[in-house]
Amino acid sequence: MISRRARPFAGLMLRNARVARLATADARGAPHVIPVCFAFDGRAIYTAIDEKPKQTSPRGLRRVRNIMANPQVALVVDHYVEDWRRLRYVLIRGTAIIIDRGPEHRRAVARLREKYRQYRTMRLESLPVLKISSLTIAAWDASRGRRVATGPRRPRRRASRHGSRREVLPAQPRGKIGLSARG
Repeated sequence: MISRRARPFAGLMLRNARVARLATADARGAPHVIPVCFAFDGRAIYTAIDEKPKQTSPRGLRRVRNIMANPQVALVVDHYVEDWRRLRYVLIRGTAIIIDRGPEHRRAVARLREKYRQYRTMRLESLPVLKISSLTIAAWDASRGRRVATGPRRPRRRASRHGSRREVLPAQPRGKIGLSARG
């Protein structure tokens, strides 16, 4: 569950953001970061390997090869404005798998099509979907001056360089991440 302090912006960002940055690493740890479209169902993040022009087959894409070699990934959704008092981000770390077919694949495609009209004309049924689960979520909002995280980390407090406190909350039980319509 995302803490009450993080919900107002983290929930809205995960539901409404149009793009995120997906970070993968190969077996040696070499990073690869790309922008992706995504959908969040409260438990997992889904991103399609779609029909946009690519240099290789879906299984040949670096992000897919990296996930097959090292399933640990990160995803960042951020909000940037020139007024830095309004900056915020959500950082998600988790484990990725490739889904080619089945009920979960169909639900993921439907969710992605609901969010992105461009996907409604693409043949996503025959293409893989990446699923990120076992989520650890960290969120930061400049107006609140703190970072809030959920997941398998121990609680700790420490002072930042600027004297404000950064806060990491205790892990919450696994399961659906509670995001109400109000955030």
